[in-house]
Amino acid sequence: MDQIKIGKFIASCRKEQGLTQASLAEKLGISDRAVSKWETGKSMPDSGIMLELCELLKINVNELLSGERIMAESFDKRAEENLIAMRREVEEKNRQMLRMEYLIGAPATVAGFIICAVAAYVEMPTGLQIALIAFALVMIVTVAFIAVGIEQKAGYYECQKCHDRHVPTYWQTNLAMHFGRTRYMKCPKCGEWSWQKKVLSKEDAEVI
Repeated sequence: MDQIKIGKFIASCRKEQGLTQASLAEKLGISDRAVSKWETGKSMPDSGIMLELCELLKINVNELLSGERIMAESFDKRAEENLIAMRREVEEKNRQMLRMEYLIGAPATVAGFIICAVAAYVEMPTGLQIALIAFALVMIVTVAFIAVGIEQKAGYYECQKCHDRHVPTYWQTNLAMHFGRTRYMKCPKCGEWSWQKKVLSKEDAEVI
C-alpha cells in the first residue's frame, strides 16, 4: 500500500469535512500528532479505529486503503487487492517479530552461558561466583519469557489434526513441550493434542 498516497487522501477528505487535524484527533480519541503522521505517510491508522475514521471522513475502508475514491464497477477488484496487501503487511510484521525473538534470545543465552563458565572456571571468591551464576540464570530465564511472549503474539499455531489456526494463551505457549517453534498443544477447536507448527497468517502462509 502507498502510505504517501493514503496520507494525502486522508488529508483531503478531512478538509472536505471541515475538520482540522486536532478536531479529527479529538473525535477519535488520539493525538493530533498521530493524524499528522498518517497524512505525511509516516504511519497508517490502526485497524481498531479505521471504521470510525472512515465514518468521519465519509469514505469506506477500501477507499481509505486505496488512497482514492473507488467507482462501483472496480470496487470488488480493489477490495481484493487491499485485502492481499493488508495480509502481506501483517505477515511481514509477524516475520519481523519472530526475527526479534532470535535477536533478543540468542545473544542473551550465549552471554548467560559464558558468565556461568567464567564463574565456574575462573578463580574468584565463592560469593562472587554464586552472584554471577544467579545473575546469568535470571537473565536467561527473563529473556526466555520475553522471547516466548513475542513468539506467542506473532502469527498463529496450526493444529495438525483439523488444521485450525489459532493464538494460544501466553502460558499455554510457555508451558508446552517444543522443538524450535513447533509446540505440543491442545487445539481449542477439535480438542486434540498435536505438534502445532507456527505459521504467519490465518490463511495459507509460510510455515515458520
